[in-house]
Amino acid sequence: MRGLRLAAPVFAVVMCIGACAQGAQVTYPLPVLPPEHKAITDPVTGAELLFVSAGPAKDHNLYFHQRSWLSDDSLVLFTSHRHDGGLMGYLFATGELVRLVTPEGGLGSPTAARTGNRVFAARGRDIVELTLRIEPSLDTKTAPSKVVAVERVVCKLPEGASLQAYLTENCDGTLLGLDLRWPDGRQGIAVVNTKTGAIRDVCRYRFAGHLQFSRTNPNLMTVAGLDDRLVMIDLAHGARPRSIHHQARGEYVTHECWWVNDSLTFCGGYRDKESHVKVIDAHTGEVRIIGAGAWVPWTGEGDDVLNRWNWWHAAGDEQGRWVVADNWYGDVVVFDARTTQMHRLTLGHRTYGGGIHPEPGWDRAGRRVVFTSQMLGGEHVCVATLPDVWPPDPATEGLMITGGSPAPK
Repeated sequence: MRGLRLAAPVFAVVMCIGACAQGAQVTYPLPVLPPEHKAITDPVTGAELLFVSAGPAKDHNLYFHQRSWLSDDSLVLFTSHRHDGGLMGYLFATGELVRLVTPEGGLGSPTAARTGNRVFAARGRDIVELTLRIEPSLDTKTAPSKVVAVERVVCKLPEGASLQAYLTENCDGTLLGLDLRWPDGRQGIAVVNTKTGAIRDVCRYRFAGHLQFSRTNPNLMTVAGLDDRLVMIDLAHGARPRSIHHQARGEYVTHECWWVNDSLTFCGGYRDKESHVKVIDAHTGEVRIIGAGAWVPWTGEGDDVLNRWNWWHAAGDEQGRWVVADNWYGDVVVFDARTTQMHRLTLGHRTYGGGIHPEPGWDRAGRRVVFTSQMLGGEHVCVATLPDVWPPDPATEGLMITGGSPAPK
């Protein structure tokens, strides 16, 4: 899991409505920075690529299973290691950047709310909700856009408890899931009522992070188990962690992500370096392959032609139409959920064996994906738009990936 840097706040004007206690609201403007974006066309696939951050700083999209777009798709969240960076957003209307920072300090562990232009995040022991009011500028050269945050403190974590990873919101917006380290040193899971701020200790359980709420059932959560990876918690039926997929000896399972109809995508396989995109029914445990990987006996680094057709992070869009996946070479592909046909969206955003993975996630409409790219050098946040009609691609239509010669019959 990527670390999230907290930035120091700088404000010219702060206006308070009521006290700064739990449940009260505080309103303040957010810093808006000039555009630094860059648009190019992928030289191989022809996809439209928008580098929303193209400066010298290291910038990363939120983790692939997080909601990173506001509910109206007007802004996408990311994190920046620039001076006075931290949690930031890109305004699609103007190309400007927004710093999401509060008078009391920077923000970490963010997730965009399911509804409304709201963001949940952590600030020290405070779990806060920011509602963003955006007035796009008509001319950014003469005046920047106006972005105002209305802050509400949802709750304060218990004394000595610390948040270990991203927040996760359930599908009806009533609960936030918390991956906590408790004062007694043990790890566990808690949920907070988003309206009242009441915190419920769900269970004390050792796991490897990746706490996520289901996108379709408000009571289902998953965590990455230390033995079997896919572990589910049902808040409505005892909240006892249980494996939904018992791994065979040598089986690899990684990077699960909730999708539609109480299903999850994940990546893995039964042989060395083999990694399909799979979908599992959280109730029955039935697994099917939606994005096939490739496998040959692994002999060394020279065998990269087929190895690059294996997948590492995968996430489905909210409509259930597509699944996006990346590989160790920084290629980003999209699978048709109805037919399993693969489309190469954009290629070459990472060097094998070095650098951060793209870790692609979706917008709300299922038309754009956001990921981290090293195509321009450094680490930048990039948005790729799915074409209305997929162009012919020899690599996925019967020709070898190296091109030129038809595949053997």
